Amino acid sequence: MREKIFRNLPASISGVLITAALSLLLPSVLMASQPMTKSEAKNLMAQGNKYYEDKQYEKAVDAYQEIISARFEGTSLYYNLGDAYYREGKLGLAILYYEKALRLSPGNGDVIHNLKITNARTIDKIEALPQFFLFEWWESLLAALSVTGWTFTVYLFYIIVLLSIGLYFFAKRGGIQRFAVYSGFVSIVLLIVTSSLLAVKLNRDMNVKSAIVIAPTAVVKLSPDQTSNDAFIIHEGLKVRELNGVGNWIDIRLEDGKEGWIQKNDLATI
Repeated sequence: MREKIFRNLPASISGVLITAALSLLLPSVLMASQPMTKSEAKNLMAQGNKYYEDKQYEKAVDAYQEIISARFEGTSLYYNLGDAYYREGKLGLAILYYEKALRLSPGNGDVIHNLKITNARTIDKIEALPQFFLFEWWESLLAALSVTGWTFTVYLFYIIVLLSIGLYFFAKRGGIQRFAVYSGFVSIVLLIVTSSLLAVKLNRDMNVKSAIVIAPTAVVKLSPDQTSNDAFIIHEGLKVRELNGVGNWIDIRLEDGKEGWIQKNDLATI
């Protein structure tokens, strides 16, 4: 009935009412649709750090999460958020954001240190399946840099190859030409190796998903069904690999090779 009366109002009155309503609603809509600027994110980051220093960890978490919700990321942001969750006793979420920080900065000593400390407090101690030493060496090399780091490395050797070619053709002395040949050959080999590492790294980032158990205790099923038999039980903070998904269930694999289905809400993807 109210809708019908409103539509039957004279055009001049209804227009005034609509204009007044829009004038009240439009600012809030525009503010909600405007993205957070880098300056605002930095200020909010500083505020979150201040909350952390004052031991107001819940408020610090809210500030950091607001920055992440605005599609910002960074090693310091994830690292600080992990610290705040650790202080709250939420080991799963702390490990999650330490892992996110480590993904951006694989060699960051502070992140690695805090991640080791937090992992030491988890319940599950899963021993990985033994690997051939060459595979271990390859994995260590692959984890040394992020995708961005390997991309810059590939560009670096590519530029060195071009400079070596240019030096060979423009140099007039034989010694310099020989140096250009040697440096170019080595750079081509390193370019091939780093390009391979970058390709593998990109493929893993796109296709291989790891997750952290954030539920205090999670029952892993033999099939994606609540009535299915239990496969095993895992606990907060454990890192697993995501394989497939069916509805609200995720097929996971542990480092020791065990597989099973877990509810999606019990996990958080890195």
